[in-house]
Amino acid sequence: MDATQRMVCQEDFFNPLTSMGLQMSSILVISHFFHLLLKPLGQPGPIAQIFAGLVLGPSGLSKVDKVRDFFFQASGAEYYEIFGFFCRMLFMFLIGLETDVAYIIRNIKVSSTISYCGILVGAVFGISVSFFLHQQLMFGNKKMLGFILIVILLMTYTASPVVIRLAGDLRFATSPTGRLAIACSLINEITCVIMFNLIIVVHKKSFFRYGILTIFVTGSVILVNKYVAIWFNKRNRNLKYLTNAELLFILSVLIGSSMITQMFTSNSVMSCFLIGVMFPKEGKTARTLVHKLTYSVHNFILPIYFGYLGFQFDWNRLTNLSSIIIVLILVVLSIGGKISGTLLACQYLKIPLNEGVFIGFCLNLKGHADLLFIGQATNTLIGWNQEAYNLLLMSIVLNTVISGPILALLIRKEEKLFAQTSHTTLQFQNPGEDIRTLGCVYGPRHVSAILALTSALTGSHRIPITPYLMQLIELTQKRRTNVSFHELQDNELSDDEDYGGNDVVEINEAVDAFHAETKIFVHLIKAVSSFATLYEDVCSTTEDLRASIILAPFHKHQRIDGKMESGKEGVRTTNQKILRHAPCSVGIIVERGLAGVPGFAQLLDSTAVQQVATLFFGGPDDREAIAWSKRIATHQKINLTVIRFLSFESSRSRSERLDDRDDVVVFMSLASLETGKDIDNAFLSDFYNECVTSGQVGYVEKYVSNGEETVAALKDIGDMYSLFIVGKGGRGHSPLTTGMSDWEECPELGTVGDLLASSEYNVNGSVLVVQQHKNFQEGSYG
Repeated sequence: MDATQRMVCQEDFFNPLTSMGLQMSSILVISHFFHLLLKPLGQPGPIAQIFAGLVLGPSGLSKVDKVRDFFFQASGAEYYEIFGFFCRMLFMFLIGLETDVAYIIRNIKVSSTISYCGILVGAVFGISVSFFLHQQLMFGNKKMLGFILIVILLMTYTASPVVIRLAGDLRFATSPTGRLAIACSLINEITCVIMFNLIIVVHKKSFFRYGILTIFVTGSVILVNKYVAIWFNKRNRNLKYLTNAELLFILSVLIGSSMITQMFTSNSVMSCFLIGVMFPKEGKTARTLVHKLTYSVHNFILPIYFGYLGFQFDWNRLTNLSSIIIVLILVVLSIGGKISGTLLACQYLKIPLNEGVFIGFCLNLKGHADLLFIGQATNTLIGWNQEAYNLLLMSIVLNTVISGPILALLIRKEEKLFAQTSHTTLQFQNPGEDIRTLGCVYGPRHVSAILALTSALTGSHRIPITPYLMQLIELTQKRRTNVSFHELQDNELSDDEDYGGNDVVEINEAVDAFHAETKIFVHLIKAVSSFATLYEDVCSTTEDLRASIILAPFHKHQRIDGKMESGKEGVRTTNQKILRHAPCSVGIIVERGLAGVPGFAQLLDSTAVQQVATLFFGGPDDREAIAWSKRIATHQKINLTVIRFLSFESSRSRSERLDDRDDVVVFMSLASLETGKDIDNAFLSDFYNECVTSGQVGYVEKYVSNGEETVAALKDIGDMYSLFIVGKGGRGHSPLTTGMSDWEECPELGTVGDLLASSEYNVNGSVLVVQQHKNFQEGSYG
């Protein structure tokens, strides 16, 4: 090879595309190394990625001349701008897809109050320091107003992608405090981005033209996506996901609209977010987008984006005392503004101090749109010099680097703030509070009962609920293990994706139909493991989601002749382990019914009102069953009756004894003060005053002497109800169930539940067996 050829090869290698590709690869490799070091210390992924950028940037390896010449090329900035545009477009669209809009609307007063208090205090701090900064940084520059506005935006801004990523890494995204912090960050970012867009279009003197154009383009894409998603959902029903061509079409529309918006307003962040928020969430179109984008965004795009943030940090710029003082002033005032503004709002809202401090540090995370505030878009507005740009960039990086570890420290220190104990049982939870349910299914057969119960728990739709449906798949030997990924046929999935077979398609269709009927969005999850460890996936997912309820199907199913037939023994073993290790209350649903007669599983398909009975014998599990029933009773298609079983001995001690009838509809007396009965009586008294006196729930008392009479009483009502709700146990030695355990077949259902689920017992309705979380078994009422 002669000198000319070597020169050509060298020029081909030293080009911006090669430099950017190698830089991205280096950031990913170094960030993984830092993540391994920092993860045991509780530090989140973005901090490790920023450190990777610091190591690779001018403060680290780029001090070497050859490395600096390779990474910092003359035309490289344009490539980085283009890459940053695509990064922002994709992860803002994904954030919009995954945003819990219903939660933000329910908590709009709290979240907006916290956000705008932080913005107002930050704006005051920004105004107070901007004159000094302009004098120190913008020598001879007369564009003071634009500089002041940008400094205010830098002081008040919160990077919601950083907050969301940090919340996921530190596992506080599903906690009440974490959800509030994410909502506040989204409101903050939306407000600051809108203000930034207004500043740009007003400066260009084209407010109405560019504003109307942006609204028109964004609205058109939202409208197109609505009909395209519906059309794609109906095509190829036998496929779990969209084809690559369909996915490419949707992303092409997004890219095209973002480029138009970016061209005229210099910022498409808001447009991409709104397109994601308004995208139809039901169907395989949204599932495909979330599935495809989540992996690439969280494993490649965001790590590289955060790494590039650290890559731009140049510690060598802090050459004199004045530069250090300026950076310190920016960082201290930013942290002080967020903390003080958040604490003022929390004091007004009566939010505890520790939660306020935590939210304040969350809102101090930066590193997204604030890079646009000091970028080329504002160069004509302000006329940046290199020193001002670098010092403002350093303050952005340091705010995130400081706030991230502090948040990790606060989480370890304030464990009770993020503990799951307040969400493990419905008995001690506010009836109007948002609950999360995790329904477990092994196949399409179990879906209808789980979804019917989920619908019932929402009541009259005034009760907020976030349901999750997890498909539990037994791990078996992989097929076609000798076939590489690129050798798969068109539209064929790899082994990892193919677990569940056609069951996944049927489950997805059932969930989509459920959403169309109830407007309740169900989040789908998949767990693939052996039966020996499948319960661990359920319990760990429950903890991550902070679910209050686990719903699992019974291992037996009803045959055409009405008999109960056992399924896989691994299903029963998994249910037993879930009951033993679950971090919250558990419900086991036994699906039964008469052929041709709509049962409880057909709650949504039938127009008939379902008759539901809650059996109360006493104990924590039965109290938890009543708490579940309180929510179910508000459903418009359910007529609920609570049947309390009492012994004749306790009836004789009542001060108001009417007669010896089996069924007496009366107000409950608190005269019985046997061990444990005072808690039951107090609990049922409150329930009676709240639900029975209003006519919402029926109440019946049945007096029996022993287990034999209890069985006879249950047989009398066996064909009157489509669903029986009963606690698993926890009643101690009760004369009401004496002898009933002699023929017990499935102890995991408890004495009464096992009887109702037995093939020999003449019950036509489904059975829901409830077990309260063990941490509350010894608790007291009130």
